[in-house]
Amino acid sequence: MLRAIDPEFDLQNNRPAQWALCACGVVDVVYTGVGKASAAGGVSRVLDPNRHLGVLSVGIAGGMSKLKYGDGCGVLDVVCADSSAFADEGVGSSDAFISCAELGFAPFDVSGVDSDSLIHNEGVIEWLAGFSDYTGTIACVSMCSGTNDLAEQVAVRTGAIAEAMEGAAVCLAAHRIDQTLLTGELRVISNLTGDRENQQWNLDGALSKLTQVLGRVINTLR
Repeated sequence: MLRAIDPEFDLQNNRPAQWALCACGVVDVVYTGVGKASAAGGVSRVLDPNRHLGVLSVGIAGGMSKLKYGDGCGVLDVVCADSSAFADEGVGSSDAFISCAELGFAPFDVSGVDSDSLIHNEGVIEWLAGFSDYTGTIACVSMCSGTNDLAEQVAVRTGAIAEAMEGAAVCLAAHRIDQTLLTGELRVISNLTGDRENQQWNLDGALSKLTQVLGRVINTLR
């Protein structure tokens, strides 16, 4: 659902106003800002099922550390989601984390199945995988994993290859507005999760690569 990313669109210095629809070419762009609330609110404000085929959440993400989780994605790798999952919506108890779905308040209901995650359309996954180094679950968090313990909890709960702060919220907004809308998530790894003092970061490089990848993705829609 975007409409203004040309192959050289500058994500750092040429951003549209937040929550405003920016129409360009075959896509519409809405710059939501960081976090679940901003993402869901911005998408809900401008999404129009009569105009839009679907919604693609794009941005940066933290990759699950190769040292801790095996052959995980690294900094500047491109990842696409086969599913987008809420990772920390629920209750933290002394015994275990209890998700919203387990509590009876599932965010997603697909064909009568309650879930904390949304599996994306196979055609969308295949399309985005052609631009990606890895495909898998992308976790949506409110609190990013700045310790190894937090990163491990997210990985165990969701099986995610990366975590970000908007994807599942964007999908939920689209899902609640019209379940026939397509959804997807595409991100570039800007850092590794885990102990913050030992994290690897390349934010500028990730934003630059995201610009390049989005240009190629959108060119396939022309």
